[in-house]
Order: sequence, then C-alpha cells, then structure tokens
Amino acid sequence: MTTFADLGLSQKVLSAVTDAGYTIPTPIQAGAIPHALQRRDICGIAQTGTGKTASFVLPMLTLLEKGRARARMPRTLILEPTRELAAQVAENFDKYGKNHKLNVALLIGGVSFEDQDRKLERGADVLICTPGRLLDHCERGKLLMTGVEILVIDEADRMLDMGFIPDIERIAKMIPFTRQTLFFSATMPPEIQKLADRFLQNPERIEVAKPSTTAKTVTQRLVASHNKDYEKRAVLRDLIKAQDDLKNAIIFCNRKKDVADLFRSLERHGFSVGALHGDMDQRSRTTMLANFKDNNITLLVASDVAARGLDIPDVSHVFNFDVPIHAEDYVHRIGRTGRAGRSGRAFTIVTRSDTKYLDAIEKLIGEKVEWLSGDLTALPAPMESHENDRGRKGRDRDKERGRGRRSDSGRGDSSHKADTKIQDNPIEAAEEAFVEARVENVKPERKADRKPQNNSGNRNTRPSPAPANDDNRERRQRYHRDHDDGPTPIGFGDDIPAFMLIVANGTKA
Repeated sequence: MTTFADLGLSQKVLSAVTDAGYTIPTPIQAGAIPHALQRRDICGIAQTGTGKTASFVLPMLTLLEKGRARARMPRTLILEPTRELAAQVAENFDKYGKNHKLNVALLIGGVSFEDQDRKLERGADVLICTPGRLLDHCERGKLLMTGVEILVIDEADRMLDMGFIPDIERIAKMIPFTRQTLFFSATMPPEIQKLADRFLQNPERIEVAKPSTTAKTVTQRLVASHNKDYEKRAVLRDLIKAQDDLKNAIIFCNRKKDVADLFRSLERHGFSVGALHGDMDQRSRTTMLANFKDNNITLLVASDVAARGLDIPDVSHVFNFDVPIHAEDYVHRIGRTGRAGRSGRAFTIVTRSDTKYLDAIEKLIGEKVEWLSGDLTALPAPMESHENDRGRKGRDRDKERGRGRRSDSGRGDSSHKADTKIQDNPIEAAEEAFVEARVENVKPERKADRKPQNNSGNRNTRPSPAPANDDNRERRQRYHRDHDDGPTPIGFGDDIPAFMLIVANGTKA
C-alpha cells in the first residue's frame, strides 16, 4: 500500500502530515503529487471530499523549500472562486507548512488593502486569492506577476463556468508562459475541458473517479412537495424533525433572497440556525462558518457559496430546499456530507416544476435517486397553512372590512381563527391581531352622520361635520385617513395656512 513517504515529499512536509494524523494518501493525492513534483501540468478530477487541496498544497511546499520570495513578486499563485475556499487553502498551508518559514498572503474581498499591501511588501511565497481582488492589486501597481512559477486553479469548472474566464485570461497573460499549471475540480464537462486546455501544456490527467459521480458514503433521497414555498418549508421542518441522527446540516437554496426567508422561518419555529450567502460581509461570513464548525448552530441555510470545497468534515445531513439549476452543483452540495469516509445523508425537496432539473441531475450522475415516501404522483392535496401568501390574507382582510363586523357571531369566528394562529405561529398571530384590532375600531360613518355635498359651487368645499363628541370625531378622522374616498382638493383647499395670507407689508390679504 502506498504511503506519503513513497510520493517523494520532503521530510519537513512528511513530518507535518504525520502530525496531522495522515499516513495513507487518497487516490487523487497518490496520482497527482508525484507528477506535480516533476513540474508537470495536471488536470485532476475527483469526487468532492477526497483531498484535492492537499494534492497541490503538499507538493508546492516541497518545491518552495528552494528559493526565496522578493517584495511584491509572489512565487506561486492559487486562484479560488470564493473567499471561504481561499481562506480554507490558507489554513492548509498553516497546517502542513508549520515546519517551513514561508510567507503566505491571502488576498480576498472584505479585507482592507493596507493590511494586504503590508504582506506583499514582505514578499509572498504563496499568493492565495480570488480573481477580482488580485486584479485590483495589479491595477494599483502593487504586484508583479513575472516571478510566478506555479499557477493553481482550484474548482476549475466553477472558475471557468461562472464568468471568471476573462479574469483568468488576463491573469494568465501576466504570468510567465513557462509556469506550471494545476487544475483541480470535482466536475469537468467537455465544454469546460476545452477551456481548461487553453491554460495547460501537455497535462497529466488524473481521474480517480468517473466525472460528476457522487460519493458512495452519501445516502440520497428525494422528497415530493407542492410548489408553494410555505408548503416546502413545512416539508423541510418535518424532514428535519424526523432525523434521529442529525448532528448538523447545511440547507441549500438557489437564491440569496430564499436563504434569508428560510432562515427567518426556521428561526421563528425555534431551530438553531444561521445563514450564509454572497451579499454578507466577510466578517459575518467568517463568523457564521466558525459558529457552524464549532457546533454553536445546528443548521446553516446557504446559497451555493457554501457548496464548493468547504471542508467541514463532520456534516451529517444536507438538505436541498431548492433543486439546483445546474446539475453539477448537486454533486458539490451533497459532497458537503459523507466526507473522509464518514456516512452522510442528503435529501432534495422536489416539486412538479423541478422535474427537468432532476432529470439533468440523474443523467449527470448516471443513477436514479430513490424517493423517500412516494414520488410527485403520490402528493396529497395542497394543505392550508398559516404561512400562506400575503395576497390571500389581504383579500380576507378586505372581506372583513366589507362586512363591517355586523354581528357578534362573526367576531367570535375571527377570535377562534386567531386562537388557532396563536397556537401555530405567535408572531404571525400578533400581526393578524393588530390588523383586526384596527378594523374593529374603524367603523364606517352612518348615512345620518353625513350632510349632502353641494358640488355645484366651489369644488374645494368640504361637507360640514355632524355634531359629535371627541370619540366619534376621532374615529371618523381615523376612518377617513385609511379610506380617503372623498373629492380631491385643489392646492390647500379651505385649509390655507395663516402665513400664506400675509402680504409683503405685514398685513393680511
């Protein structure tokens, strides 16, 4: 059996690997590390969670033992699609490079340029960055890329498929043509492979698993649901509660807005939950990930910013609240569980509008995913829920106003509904109670209280109010404020402020 000592790594690196508790390399590590040490270009493809990061970190550490970095001229460059992945690679260099005296600079958004400039002035042996921030530093004249010996593009399919192609091409032109280039990814569709070939010279292809396959340690199930978001949220809550072995879980949504909505819903229902998406500032994202890793929160609702390469070793469950639009994202999402040989479970909530995305996923992974308890044809009738859409609530309120609370029995029915809402969701029940209280206090004027309007004269003339006590007057004012259906006054109408009647000599007009 192959060990790390058989791969040609330096003694300093081997010592750090042993201290980290590893002795046997994974297949992608055993295949890629010897070729990387020979300075060959590599295109590495393997399932997520199989140790691709160490496949380029360990040989880079060995190669960097010779030579020294100069100010503002990094020796190696690692490009990552997200800030979290970049920070994670930096952690790997800290762990495996503890016996080296290397300067590692992390250039990501959300951090001040001044702090990053100070690191670059000392000289960076390893530069880990996202493409946008790297180009920002280059445009400011703070970096020279002519000394780069090794270029690593991690999560290559995402880097090339999500709009990074122009940035990658610009960066590649700044780097010497004689560089060594390493590509690593879990998926590599043919069209993306053609783009990757632009940056690789006679590469060694290391493919230890069929592209886009899922780990066998992950149990996958599909869960049918109706299209309405409130019904999907109810299905998700029941699914979470049914997992006896749930330690922690990542819940994926397609859109950042859905992440925020689902986070608030789960928080209202008493779950220990956090949220992670691309619009959060870097400090909040880092804090949220740290809390999840430290088990301070149980559930993490996230967009696909958390789907790629994040190494949280012991995630027990993954829930896809939305079926991913891109089939490759499914592989990365469920790859957050079942890592390092552990078992994991992945559930995907599917509606009738998701069938084409599900077909693409099953075609990509080459297998049919089992349904948990019946497919879409076995769905029950749509349920009525207190989390129904606002439009229906608005129509119900309009009907209540139209009825004018004519009878005590009507109020009794509404009270019963309110009691039911309090049991289901106290926050929404409070909102309903507030609206009902306003409707209860706002009573329409009786016809006897009104005086006929004379519209034949001045259009600005308003009807004189009927004699009434202060309480009745306040109720009518409140009603007219909410139901402004009288004639529209021109200018100030009859209510002209006094200062408007004063002419230049100080007398009233």
